[in-house]
Amino acid sequence: MNNPGDRADRTKLPPPDAAALHDAAMDYLARYAATEAGLYRVLERRIERWARGAEAGDRDLVAAQTATAKFAAREVVARLVAAGAVSDAAFAESRARSLVRAGRSQRAVAANLAAKGVSTDTLRRVLPEHDAETELAAALVLARRRRIGPFRTGAQPDAAGQRRELAMFARAGFAQSVARRALDTPPDEAEALVHELRR
Repeated sequence: MNNPGDRADRTKLPPPDAAALHDAAMDYLARYAATEAGLYRVLERRIERWARGAEAGDRDLVAAQTATAKFAAREVVARLVAAGAVSDAAFAESRARSLVRAGRSQRAVAANLAAKGVSTDTLRRVLPEHDAETELAAALVLARRRRIGPFRTGAQPDAAGQRRELAMFARAGFAQSVARRALDTPPDEAEALVHELRR
């Protein structure tokens, strides 16, 4: 339960400085991988939480301290990037590999990485030209999870059921040609492709 005195105590806290923000960044990086933009957002949220708690004071002073803290946060992130502690390319490569192994299409992987703050140039370097076999294997991972296509245990679906399955692949970002191949892949070949992808 919150103590009524907690808010008053928070208004007395000094604004986050470069040292506090660096410590917060290192704590975050010890637990999670992050992009440059993602780490800055983490620090920015920390600053905004402080500002909300300090708003009982002089609003102009709080606004100035918030701006100074955000500038310091940018510098902290830039130093960590320069030191190699934060690398958008390394984050993107690792995340892309993980997402593909989980059955995500290349289009879905690109969207996920863009949302994390990975630049278009980095995406182009990390996601090579369309690899049809990897995309098929990712679609098969999805098929296995949904127990369709070569992983089906029941009867073949009717025409409406087939359309629903194709639509499921489309929503996941797979091209119709890849979806059809995944649904038509023989079970042994499908298992081998999934196994190879997850190695």
